Amino acid sequence: MIYKIRVVLDTKEDVIRTLLVDSSTTLEEFHKLIAKVFGFNGQEMASFFRSDDEWNQGEEIPLCSMDDAPDALCMSTTTLEKNIEDPEEKLIYLYDYMNMWTFYCELIEVTKTTENEIPKLILSIGDTPEKAPEKEFKADKSDDFDLDDDDFDTHFDEFDSLDDLDLDNY
Repeated sequence: MIYKIRVVLDTKEDVIRTLLVDSSTTLEEFHKLIAKVFGFNGQEMASFFRSDDEWNQGEEIPLCSMDDAPDALCMSTTTLEKNIEDPEEKLIYLYDYMNMWTFYCELIEVTKTTENEIPKLILSIGDTPEKAPEKEFKADKSDDFDLDDDDFDTHFDEFDSLDDLDLDNY
């Protein structure tokens, strides 16, 4: 099967690439393709995230798995067709954790016809900016650690230095 996937860079200006790829392409190969068509060298850490119709971030598929399990999920061991198979299914792609380049990948068409030259860039709109857009991540406030400065000080007053610890107990 041939997948037509629209990849949109999360910026104010429209920066879009539409790609034709074989459905059996690994996510690692797709990661390298996205990096190439957006002008990156592909050498940074990256992850795909499964997503729902509202673009909510789901399960992570990392470039390299840190899990010791032999069947741990990573880009080299899973394919596009194992993660998206019907039009309008989505993945979020995060490239370069230091700059947080964020891309929205949506399957827009599945065809049985074969293309001689795939993967193939079939549409390119806009230029990739020099710098990643600023991202603001806010965590939900947890009730578990709802301490103001005075509470914090009272909980840790008895500890002055590491010399006070009896490390033989640890």
